[in-house]
Amino acid sequence: MTDPLPKTYDFQATEQRIYEWWEKSGFFKPSNDPSEPDFDPTKKPFVISIPPPNVTGELHLGHAMFVSMEDLMIRYHRMKGVPTLWVPGSDHAGIATQLQVEKALAKEGLTREQLGREEFLERTWAWKKKYGGIITSQIRRLGASCDWDRERFTLDEGLSRAVREAFVRLYEKGLIYRGPRLINWSPGLKTAVSDLEVEYSEEPGKLYYFKYMLADHGGELGEYIPVATTRPETILGDTAVAVHPEDPRYQKFVGKKVVVPVLGREIPVIADDYVDREFGTGALKITPGHDPNDYTIGQRHHLPVISVLDASARVNENGGPYQGQDRFEARKNLWSDMKERGLVVKEEPYTLNVPRSQRGGEIIEPMISTQWFVRMQSLAEAALKVVRDGRIRIVPERFTKVYYNWLENIEDWCISRQLWWGHRIPVWYCQNCGEMIVSREDPDGCPKCGSDRLMQDPDVLDTWFSSGLWPFSTLGWPEETTDYKYFYPTSVLETGYDILFFWVARMIMDGLEFTGEIPFHTVYLHGLIRDENGRKMSKSYGNVIDPLIVMNELGTDALRFTLLVGSTPGNDMNLSIKKVEANRNFANKIWNAGRFVLSAVHDLGAGDKGQGTGDQASQSPVTGHSSLITDHQSLTSRWILARTNSLVRDVERLFQNYQYGEAGRQIYEFFWSEFADWYVEVAKLQLAQGGEAALETARTLVYVFDTSLRLLHPFTPFVTEELWGHLKKTVEEYSYLAVHPKQFSDPGLIVACWPQPQAEEKWEAQAVEEFSLIMEVIRSIRNVRAEKSVKPGRRV
Repeated sequence: MTDPLPKTYDFQATEQRIYEWWEKSGFFKPSNDPSEPDFDPTKKPFVISIPPPNVTGELHLGHAMFVSMEDLMIRYHRMKGVPTLWVPGSDHAGIATQLQVEKALAKEGLTREQLGREEFLERTWAWKKKYGGIITSQIRRLGASCDWDRERFTLDEGLSRAVREAFVRLYEKGLIYRGPRLINWSPGLKTAVSDLEVEYSEEPGKLYYFKYMLADHGGELGEYIPVATTRPETILGDTAVAVHPEDPRYQKFVGKKVVVPVLGREIPVIADDYVDREFGTGALKITPGHDPNDYTIGQRHHLPVISVLDASARVNENGGPYQGQDRFEARKNLWSDMKERGLVVKEEPYTLNVPRSQRGGEIIEPMISTQWFVRMQSLAEAALKVVRDGRIRIVPERFTKVYYNWLENIEDWCISRQLWWGHRIPVWYCQNCGEMIVSREDPDGCPKCGSDRLMQDPDVLDTWFSSGLWPFSTLGWPEETTDYKYFYPTSVLETGYDILFFWVARMIMDGLEFTGEIPFHTVYLHGLIRDENGRKMSKSYGNVIDPLIVMNELGTDALRFTLLVGSTPGNDMNLSIKKVEANRNFANKIWNAGRFVLSAVHDLGAGDKGQGTGDQASQSPVTGHSSLITDHQSLTSRWILARTNSLVRDVERLFQNYQYGEAGRQIYEFFWSEFADWYVEVAKLQLAQGGEAALETARTLVYVFDTSLRLLHPFTPFVTEELWGHLKKTVEEYSYLAVHPKQFSDPGLIVACWPQPQAEEKWEAQAVEEFSLIMEVIRSIRNVRAEKSVKPGRRV
């Protein structure tokens, strides 16, 4: 006899035990592994590479969403008998990690410069070893069935080799170059940063109006063009004033020159269609060295580029009397000096869209800097083609247009960062003859002059450079490993829509460039998670929901089910603790239904002394509902079997179309509103009658509950595995209650067969129609009793 189930589901005592059993049993490994002697290369695998979380990170709801969604996909395909591989890993997170280590050093009164590069990197690796596993352990808490033996880190030796190979190949093709361009500069971190590391916030500021006096070469004295700016300090770097060519106010000034305040430089007045005649005064100061739009205009008109700020955002030698001043100090002083010269018109309040560093919080400065860049045009064209040709599908489809728009307007990518932690750029400079060496291996000497006085480029690569190689570098590329040959290309890339450009598009470009293959056939984009009122979750709002706390209090299954059922492709979802609590109640509902089924089966089996008479049809597991249809079968049982088969068909269709949330909602409604609320209640009466009808009812209970657990498993893996294990033991004890001898032959639900949809049979529609009528009658009676305040149980 099997042990009875506890009255309540203790998820805290269950989850870790089950997860350890799964992993120890090898269920997370591919069922068809290239490293095993029975490997069959003809079996097509299903492969996902996890979006590598930052090694510095702690689990947040964004992690919980993608882990839950990807685990659902993996578990579904595993149960369908497909060899599955989910590759886990983490990202070295250049800026974030370096900041953490520098903060730790500051507590010791040290800076990285005091330590030096080598010792600082030793400290960083030690920090990674101590704290880097936190995010991994938290991902495990979510039930992630990754193959942890294949875990990767973006600074692993193999991935570092892949990064060098990619850099050298691009350089040899002329796609990587070094030169001065406008980039995002972080004065606090003293490095170039990517667009993703810049956050914009609306903040109160001012719009400053001033006079650009005309140079008095043949013109009327005192003539000027009024100009408005939000950043007066950049006047020091102006190289033109632009007006719209059709603006009658300023047409007469085009081709003339005006004088830069205080500095006295003369700059031209130019005409350009970019100018918005309605903004400010309709005249635009052009600072190519400190504004991306101005830089573009400057390129069109061949304007000089003047940078007036240094790496710390202090005014440099081009700023005249303001040299050495902080940019905001210079703003104040320059404006004061302009007032004294009668050049100020007015200033007024203005809401600014301020770019701030995601990490340090300081205002980002657009700045000309000599950096390494990738020419993106040809790479983007190839990435556009594979989506247009249908070789890669983006779900939901509406993001295809967003993808096209970004790639059609792509600019060269700044890939160098002025950091110490990361993939160091594989370029060396000969200190003897000046030769530049780009190499896959560390060179011993200069190939031109033979000198061994070589200095490596001090910069590291943007973290996204290595992340773009993730789908194939994690499988062994550039080596032709057995994993790479079998598991690549991968199947699905699942991630948030917010990194469609920064990561997804780059992986597609890199996959095509370096492997000649698409890296995955489907891109599934989930939305962002907001609070119950639709606001972004932020510590400043006090509305952040910590998934670790939620899992500790309500269970992992409840959180997973909430995220998955609340999600639709590409749409944001509003989350509240109440929703998670409701799905904790659903987990309890599953548990209580399981207690009833197991108790009923045991009671009936014990009463029959194990001598069942039901026939067992020779059908595959969880597909043989027709074998349950006998002369003894009640209408109720025929109805629930018809609804079960309909549900299996619907869920399969929804899964195939990536409508996982809707599939979960349908399973929920079926289990709670039809199986638990109706069939279980009627089954109690049928079981009490005994005899053959009771036996058929018990077999139907086992079949429907088993099918429900299988359908629910990708959503709520822990409670379903626990219950299925008990159901397996119980039915093994009373084997005649199984639909098929192999129904419970698998060692665990995680590797059990997925329910196979069958064509609808004639009796199904009739059973649903007849029982629906009975349900409607009963509901009507209940409504009348409620209206008349008739107490439950009272006969009338």
